[in-house]
Amino acid sequence: MNLLDLKEQEEAVVDSITHPDVDMKRRLLDLGFYKGTPIKKVLISPKGDPIAYRVRGTTIALRNNDAQYIEVIN
Repeated sequence: MNLLDLKEQEEAVVDSITHPDVDMKRRLLDLGFYKGTPIKKVLISPKGDPIAYRVRGTTIALRNNDAQYIEVIN
């Protein structure tokens, strides 16, 4: 499953990043989206994009077209 599949306030653990854009994949890693990192969907914008996630004590908003490439496990 990917980040978009999580419900609001649901937690999971990052499994992998499969983003086709190498630069964006690097940026996600720099932001803390490493395998094994706990992540929580904390806030969904009124239009549903972007969505805020809590990662390593920081809230990060991601667009859905980037979040779909972050695979997680419950």
